[in-house]
Amino acid sequence: MTDAWEERKKAIENEYFYKLAKDQIAKLKQDAKEHLTRELCRNRCPKCGDDIIAMEFRGVPLDKCENCGGVWLGPRDLHILAEKDHRTWFDRWFKAEA
Repeated sequence: MTDAWEERKKAIENEYFYKLAKDQIAKLKQDAKEHLTRELCRNRCPKCGDDIIAMEFRGVPLDKCENCGGVWLGPRDLHILAEKDHRTWFDRWFKAEA
């Protein structure tokens, strides 16, 4: 007759490795999905999905969609533009009186 404690230890060990493998597979699937999304969206307009064209405005790189007219800036690009000419368009857009 087999020892019940030994069977219990093997069952717990099997359950541990099953959960570990399941978590690793879920993480791999999520990573693959995120990578695929990034690749499919590269050089595409976030609004309409059309191709975007790289441009430069006052020395700051930006992307423009020919279809919907959207302009997409990088994380620091709006801040750089604001520092270059803060007394004109930036004040009108963001500091206008209501």
